[in-house]
Amino acid sequence: MKKRMLWIIGSILLITAVILIGAGNYFYSVAINRHHEPISLHGGSEPASGEEAREEQAKLEELVKWTEGKQFDSAEVISEDGLKLSAIFLKNEHSNGKAVILAHGYKGNNTQMPGITKYYYELGYNILKPDARGHGKSEGDYIGYGWHDRKDYQIWIDYLIDKKKAKNIFLHGFSMGAATVLMTSGEELPIEVKGIISDSGYTSVHEELSHQLKYLYRLPAFPIMQVTSIVTTLRAGYSFTEASAIEQVKKNSLPLFIIHGDKDELVPTEMANELYEAAGENKEIWIVPGAGHTEGYTVAEAEYQARLKDFLRNAIQ
Repeated sequence: MKKRMLWIIGSILLITAVILIGAGNYFYSVAINRHHEPISLHGGSEPASGEEAREEQAKLEELVKWTEGKQFDSAEVISEDGLKLSAIFLKNEHSNGKAVILAHGYKGNNTQMPGITKYYYELGYNILKPDARGHGKSEGDYIGYGWHDRKDYQIWIDYLIDKKKAKNIFLHGFSMGAATVLMTSGEELPIEVKGIISDSGYTSVHEELSHQLKYLYRLPAFPIMQVTSIVTTLRAGYSFTEASAIEQVKKNSLPLFIIHGDKDELVPTEMANELYEAAGENKEIWIVPGAGHTEGYTVAEAEYQARLKDFLRNAIQ
């Protein structure tokens, strides 16, 4: 009887382990492994309709026309682990050494963010827009969610200093790109880097993926996230817990501007408050009323521009 009970318990444990390993590899393939299929995320923005949609379309067409009229040059660097990383660079004749690195979000690429690109250009900035590893034209077979990307951004910063003679550099990211610049902020950066702007960034990969798991699959984070994190460590070289923006901002000494919509369900708004509380003294936060995920610039463009312009000016001074 005792042997039978041990056999049953062992079989249950073995089956459970097989199921969890299968689940971990499945979620790795969905969320971490590079692929080009669109991903549905909880809290993604709903498309506009009616007059609002027509206004957005007209503005987008204007931005496309502006973008097509500018000469974006290709740029490449090699990451610490030997990946060829790609970016586009827009030179501004009036930059006087001012430059910004714009970081796109999950499954995005460097052709995005046209509105903020145009605004930085109007402010006289050179603009560098990298494709994150595992995205666009950059190499890489996994998505780093900002963690390994933080090292890539140190290389891009050096590129701007060495190749483009940048003297005042800002990092401005959206969603995953926001987490990327937050994670970069905790590294040792050259004095040319003057400030960090995070729009809709998450606290950590573990917290954000747990949030998505809860709402998309109605599943608890434990133990699936822990198993998927182990799979990610083995296959991509990082764990979900170490990939933490909140731990990195604790080490940041640069001016920090956190922007987040109060209607953001993809990256919950409370994450912005947690990041702000964890950061040092030189910081500010703006919770944009009525804005969903990365919608602050769309919902309150004039105020966004004014607040950003003040932050940039004060950080340089």
